[in-house]
Amino acid sequence: MNDNFKFEIIKTDSGTRARVGRLTTPHGVINTPIFMPVGTQATVKTLSSEDLHMVGAEIILSNTYHLYLRPGHEIVRKAGGLHPFMNWPKPILTDSGGFQVFSLAELNKVTENGVHFQSHIDGSRHFFTPELCMEIQNALGADIIMVFDECLPYPIERDYAESSLRQTLKWAERCKNASRNPKQALFGIVQGATFRDLRIQCARELIDIGFPGYAIGGLSVGETPQMMYEIIDYVVDELPEDKPRYVMGSGPPVDIFEAVERGVDMFDCVMPTRNARNASLMTSQGVVIVKNAEYASDFSPLDPECDCLTCRNYTRAYLRHLFKAGEISAMRLATLHNVHFMLTLLVQIREAILTGRYPEFKKSFLGKYQRGIHS
Repeated sequence: MNDNFKFEIIKTDSGTRARVGRLTTPHGVINTPIFMPVGTQATVKTLSSEDLHMVGAEIILSNTYHLYLRPGHEIVRKAGGLHPFMNWPKPILTDSGGFQVFSLAELNKVTENGVHFQSHIDGSRHFFTPELCMEIQNALGADIIMVFDECLPYPIERDYAESSLRQTLKWAERCKNASRNPKQALFGIVQGATFRDLRIQCARELIDIGFPGYAIGGLSVGETPQMMYEIIDYVVDELPEDKPRYVMGSGPPVDIFEAVERGVDMFDCVMPTRNARNASLMTSQGVVIVKNAEYASDFSPLDPECDCLTCRNYTRAYLRHLFKAGEISAMRLATLHNVHFMLTLLVQIREAILTGRYPEFKKSFLGKYQRGIHS
């Protein structure tokens, strides 16, 4: 890592690869394993920066593709970067926009130099290159930035996966050469679909290029959970012990436990916030669909084991009323809870590793959580 970044491993669990670390960035320290709430358009939907402070967020994620299209990276640059623009003084990670270019944009066409695509907002035409991706992320000023890559769907033909991998590795090297901000850490992204040899090849070649951290991309795109865990297993085997490891787009608690014990340090997912806006709330006893009729006269807290603002002050009956009435505050209170729940889970995982109780904590937590959806 450069002088602005430092990653220390504090403790590793004796029976698994689970580990507690500390990642120091120009905007503060991140305790790992960590969950990063997703603030796609320089905001975590329905929450303010003050709300994120209140629930204990240490780092958030924003999206290069969306901020490039709106408001434009030059506007954010003029504001002094994302941190002052959104009034968030703590660390930020921006993803490369690769996933969005391939999933949201229309009529995209991949070439050796980059990707032609049409905006999902207004149909305007754009050409994303690794160099432009770095220019945008340098302007956004996040602490951690990601290389431009192609995120493949599942399933995919091997021939295409091979050619895509060659392209992604070339783009990764171009990103490293183009990045101009020494206060940012550029992470490589391991691709290769579900082909073990391609994943291993990608990891090894990225390590040869040299990055201060490594992500595992192209997961949670339709493969089975067991396939995902196997990919994480053998990719982590290849990644350096002394660099942070990030599984992109993984959010369900069971997946986080499985990845943590395989040695993963960082996670993000839109699931907690998206589900919250649809009244699907995570609790210590499982998932509660709070707008269901059974909660109309339920005056207990959403989760008696949770100390978030929502659970301290409001009942299930009241939350159900807000959702049924279409009140905006329903989404805010629900999102506050789900984000707090995820961040607290990662605090508890770190404490369990530090005190040698990780296997016991995993069994206890999932034993209650996986009782299923309260319908």
